[in-house]
Amino acid sequence: MITYRDAVTQDGPQLAQMARRCFTETFGTLYRQSDLAAFLDQAFGATGLPGQIDDPAFTIRQAFDGDRIVGFAKLGPNALPLPSDAARGHVAELYQLYVTGDQHGAGVGPTLLEWAIATARYGGADTLALSVYVDNHRAKRFYARYGFVDVGRYDFPVGETIDEDRLMVLAL
Repeated sequence: MITYRDAVTQDGPQLAQMARRCFTETFGTLYRQSDLAAFLDQAFGATGLPGQIDDPAFTIRQAFDGDRIVGFAKLGPNALPLPSDAARGHVAELYQLYVTGDQHGAGVGPTLLEWAIATARYGGADTLALSVYVDNHRAKRFYARYGFVDVGRYDFPVGETIDEDRLMVLAL
């Protein structure tokens, strides 16, 4: 049975390990090892994801199968360069929504996204924004089912490699 709760400080190491594994399994073959390592350290090292658990600007919701983290979503203030006509009112950003491969199709992703949408609304956001890798067609279809629309390109750095991401927004 999958359970959900907000992240706490003690979850940091396990959460970072899960996030590193998910990112590497999904995108690891796209990058030089040095670029991948630099990104993983920046995004999921001590000052990245684990360090944001106690930052009041962020909220991180986790999904557990027993005591194993199988998914998480991180919500916070928007840092994406959205086109002015796409950023309506107060904008929140969904920074990450990761689900382990063994949980794809099991409802973890939808539950986490529905939490993010509800939490952004409750926090007063008028728009929820995210970026998604241009060739991550599964994720783009997933977000589109919830009403997210593509509003432009975003250059996403992974080490020294610059990927094309798509900016997507949902009017809340």
